[in-house]
Amino acid sequence: MAIRAISILKLFLIISLTTSTAWSQQMSGQDRGRAEDMLKNVANEVKKHYYDPKFHGLDWDAKVAETKEKIEKAPAWNVAMSHIAGLFDALNDSHTFFYPPSHAARTDYGFTYQIIGDRAFITQVRPGSDAQAKGVTPGDQVLGLNNFGVNRNTLWRLQYAFNTLRPQPSLTLILQDPAGNQRKVEAAAKIRQGKRQLNLTANGGADLWDLIRESQGQSHLMRTRWIEFGDALMILKLPEFGASVDGVENILNKAKKHQALILDLRGNGGGSVETLRCLLGGMFDKEVKIADQVSRKDTRQLTSKSMSNKFTGKLVVLVDSDSASASEIFSKVIQLEKRGTVIGDVTAGAVMEAEHYSEQMGADSLLFYAASITESDLIMTDGKSLEHVGVLPDEIALPTAQDMAAGRDPVLAHVAETLGIKMTPEEAGKAFPYEWPPES
Repeated sequence: MAIRAISILKLFLIISLTTSTAWSQQMSGQDRGRAEDMLKNVANEVKKHYYDPKFHGLDWDAKVAETKEKIEKAPAWNVAMSHIAGLFDALNDSHTFFYPPSHAARTDYGFTYQIIGDRAFITQVRPGSDAQAKGVTPGDQVLGLNNFGVNRNTLWRLQYAFNTLRPQPSLTLILQDPAGNQRKVEAAAKIRQGKRQLNLTANGGADLWDLIRESQGQSHLMRTRWIEFGDALMILKLPEFGASVDGVENILNKAKKHQALILDLRGNGGGSVETLRCLLGGMFDKEVKIADQVSRKDTRQLTSKSMSNKFTGKLVVLVDSDSASASEIFSKVIQLEKRGTVIGDVTAGAVMEAEHYSEQMGADSLLFYAASITESDLIMTDGKSLEHVGVLPDEIALPTAQDMAAGRDPVLAHVAETLGIKMTPEEAGKAFPYEWPPES
């Protein structure tokens, strides 16, 4: 059960070179040219838009030239994509990364995993999956994933490599159950064949409608949910910062009718700056400075947006290791302004402001790829950045392996009780049931 720690580029290359798929075979001249064009386009976007024109002391042009030479020698398409990903990773920026063209197959591993405290745990297992059949269970600690160690520093790299860059036909897990027993499991992924290139005009635009249906499914999973306990308490589950101004007004209109609000930002990866400004604006009776936006051109103040509806009651914000970006900024402002209490786990430490630059190749048959590029660093009012640091909650509160195995949520139950609402951990675990994305 050897477990290795490794750099992101080496990780990508190992995964690429050991995956036996059609995209791992010898690359054609046409594909090599496409890879070089992708490199040129996304590298130029970084050079044009990245917030630090000095690239943290990195010689960007030399690094791009080096990457081009590697692509010229790359034995396979996915190795070339790994070199582009490695170029972006050299900036060590949570919001600057490469989106390669989507793969012809959609891969579902049948389980999710997350950092809890300093360790990784299985959090959900899809019913009917091979992982479930092999005995993978929520609450299992993940000691290794395809022989790589899993911790706060490596988890996002592994997820990016296995989910975006190079999906795998199976994952090898080294697990430890709550009793301390270790085992090795090979969990096969469920793979749905798709298309490497999309034709948005043929067959009545069938590929386009597939994209629309997929987007609608994701929107359903990201919807805002809430539970009300008379006028005493509202628990609001916010999976992302995606609501419109009117949407935030509606949320605040419901919240202001209660004496207390639990805003559950666990798993919230961020989203719109405008949504962040609006939601913070609804928590204060004055304009509040959020942060300084430091771009390559200037420094500007980011402030909250005044909202007609205000929530003036007691506020508790729940966060975990998957709370990132806008959810981290919201939580930190609440702490700095002493507006409420932040409870849970140390957050992701992925706090920059980025733009998404989409690219495509082809005419009717399109090959999509993209780059996320940081355009502003965000310096909080205490003079510090949250990047690579995260938010330290006012109170650390974590589920145990036994809680995860039993589907309990002791954190939510504890906070609700402090606000006068009796709720068992079992009841709290059923408050907002986990929903799996559709398999097809």
